[in-house]
Amino acid sequence: MASLTSSRSGELRMTEGPIGRKIIAFALPLFLGNLFQQLYNTADTLIVGRLLGDSSLAAVASSGSLLFLIVGFFGGIAMGAGVVMAQYFGAGDDENLGVAAHTLLTTAFLAGLFLTVFGTVFAPQILILMDTPQEVLDQSTAYVRVYFMGVMGMVLYNACMGIMQAVGDAKHPLYYLIFSSCLNIVLDILFIAVFDLGVASAAAATVIAQFSSVALCLFRLMRIDAPYRIRLSGLGIRWDILVRIVRYGLPSGFANSVIALANVIVQSNINAFGEMAMAGCGAYAKIEGFAFLPITCFTSAITTFVGQNLGAKEFERTRAGARFGVLTAMGIAQTIGIIIFIAAPLLIGAFATGTEAIAFGVEKARTCALFYFLLAASHCLAAVMRGAGRAMVPMTVMLVCWCVIRVTILSLITPLVNDIWIVNWVYPMTWTLSTAALGVYYFRVDWMKPVEKKRGL
Repeated sequence: MASLTSSRSGELRMTEGPIGRKIIAFALPLFLGNLFQQLYNTADTLIVGRLLGDSSLAAVASSGSLLFLIVGFFGGIAMGAGVVMAQYFGAGDDENLGVAAHTLLTTAFLAGLFLTVFGTVFAPQILILMDTPQEVLDQSTAYVRVYFMGVMGMVLYNACMGIMQAVGDAKHPLYYLIFSSCLNIVLDILFIAVFDLGVASAAAATVIAQFSSVALCLFRLMRIDAPYRIRLSGLGIRWDILVRIVRYGLPSGFANSVIALANVIVQSNINAFGEMAMAGCGAYAKIEGFAFLPITCFTSAITTFVGQNLGAKEFERTRAGARFGVLTAMGIAQTIGIIIFIAAPLLIGAFATGTEAIAFGVEKARTCALFYFLLAASHCLAAVMRGAGRAMVPMTVMLVCWCVIRVTILSLITPLVNDIWIVNWVYPMTWTLSTAALGVYYFRVDWMKPVEKKRGL
């Protein structure tokens, strides 16, 4: 087994050294990487909204929940694989680390094939079930179909990124995302502004850029001198490893999909208020995506930190790192929320052009932004549980709070009160509930104990 203090190019061993510095050293390049990744969809939305108008913007915005519904499940599986590999890496188990990497990549390829067929064939039917207005249905269908024709790139990229993040390498995904994001923006302008190819070409630009980042990731993973080096002869599925990956990842994937399904229902309620509501709320969703980036990077850093340190049996260090990550993310998220609350008209106006669309977006921004600290707390506490192998806990809490309660509120109240403020307020209400539930669990339960027993480390 490898030495626990060794380090290969790009790796970050989080089982030693100053806790805050290690987490930030991992989270900072991850933040920059997520920032450029967010530029994929933001470039689509901004360029489509400014050059093609609010109707085309509505077509793109209405597909966001659907895309996350399909892809989120497999993203959760990749998250489970990252936990497994982080624990192998922390324990110095190079043999199983390499097997897990090959198992993950093979599974991702098969999942990508399934998603390509499913999404391309059933996109129109699903959009109709979402009550997508007839005036934007054709554009939405075209956008979603092109997106799913290239979904293999997204699935494979998430798998490759999961492998690198498990060993603490957040820098190389950053480099690849900078390149692919710039390529995405150039192609968006070329396809839409120069060649006038319509809204579907925005999805095509994203697909091409995504495959470019996959090619760069695979080039590195197939050349690096490390146990997780990818070899074509090693591709395949070892079932005991896959079972462990699924055990850790299935709850997250299932939660992602069901939460996204709930958001599809929420999107259906937004759609009922017309295309200006769709455009305004879609514009806010892009802004929230940027606001969410610090939360995303700290959740990934926390999961990797907890996984590596529990693998190395550093239990006190695990708890200290979890506490640092949660509190830091909450502080950053709330600062960003205050900025968005103040600057909402300017920010929404960068995406939407119509006065009515901007008004819808501003109303949603000023309802949700001051509660970002709760969103950060929920996601970071969930990340701690996932890193400890207790993925069922956040899955249960988020399914109940973000799905059952959220949908129940909308189902009971919106038929009685036809006002979009109900749709807006359902988010901070359910963030409060999930934070309270996860907080009680974090402080009242020894969440590290099951990992000790199951792994026998």
